Order: sequence, then structure tokens, then C-alpha cells
Amino acid sequence: MSTRPMIDLPEPSDSSVSLETALRLRRSVREFDAEPLSRAEIGQLLWAAQGVTADWGGRTAPSAGALYPLELHAVTPTGALHYLPDGHRVEITSERDLRLDLRAAALDQDAVERAPFVAVVVVVPERTAATYGERAGRYVDLEAGHAAQGLLLQTAAMDLVAVPIGAFDDDAVATVLALPRGHEPRYLVPVGRSPS
Repeated sequence: MSTRPMIDLPEPSDSSVSLETALRLRRSVREFDAEPLSRAEIGQLLWAAQGVTADWGGRTAPSAGALYPLELHAVTPTGALHYLPDGHRVEITSERDLRLDLRAAALDQDAVERAPFVAVVVVVPERTAATYGERAGRYVDLEAGHAAQGLLLQTAAMDLVAVPIGAFDDDAVATVLALPRGHEPRYLVPVGRSPS
């Protein structure tokens, strides 16, 4: 059991924006207003990527064999968070603003430092490999894509903007977030408000 501080997140809510509208609105945007996201907004975004949607533990993103090899982290101006889908809460993994360090790990991409929220989709391939062997890598990467798309569509439905980023130094991102061995970053998704 973790001894890190925990934060309960507000329950996710339904949007009045249709899926079709969210699909039309979704664009890759690299400029952000500096205004931080609220706890409810952060919770909604994390839920959209990996939230529990069924009593038996089913989540928003499909998972081969329901093995759930993803871990979702977030970096904000006040620190780093690790999402715990069961219970819809986060544990605080750092109380430092890691965005500058994360920017350096992301090949100096400005959007990573400027966004008030950066989701980090992390995969743990061994969770899937035990069942699916050599195909595990494919299944895990597909699942990371599903989770990122859910996050991006939720962003559009909330009138926020985001950009999915795949260009970064995997080891450097893992070091910034102090990820355990075998946890591999797959996506960075900076999110914020449009700078008007």
C-alpha cells in the first residue's frame, strides 16, 4: 500500500457535446493559456483515458484480455500525479513543477512546459506478455492509442486544447517521473485552455 498523499477526484460528469462534435473540434494545438486546470477538469481527463466504467473493473479504453497494462501520470504546475482508476483518485508522486525537466526529456518541445497539465501514458508490457506473448507489444501500444484518443476527445468536449506527443527520450521521461523498472512512457499529451 502506498504511503503517498492521495486526492479523491470529483465524480466524472456527462458533457452536452456530442461525440461527433468532439471529433470535429479535436485539433493538435501547441499553445496554451497559463491558467491551471481545476481538480474536476483533471479528474474528468484522467477518467476519459482510464476511468472505470463497469462494476467488474472495465475501463473507458479497451484492453486485450482486460489486463490493463497502462498507468496514467500527470504533470501540473504543482507537481506530479499518478491516477488510480479504482476509487477515481490520484496519488501525489512529486510536489515539484516537473514541466521544465519533462520538456528537456521531450526534445525541448515548448508545449510540454507551457501546458498547465501534461498527461503521460505509461505502459507495463509484462502485464500483457504473460497472456499474449509476442503479440503483447502490439496490444499494449494499441491500448495506449485508445486511451490517448479518449483523453483527446474529452479535451475537445471540455473546450480545452491538446497535442499528442510521441517524440521524447523514453529513459529521460522515466527518470523525470521516477517510474519503476518496466514502466515505459508511450505518449505525452499537453492539455490546457486556448490562449484566445
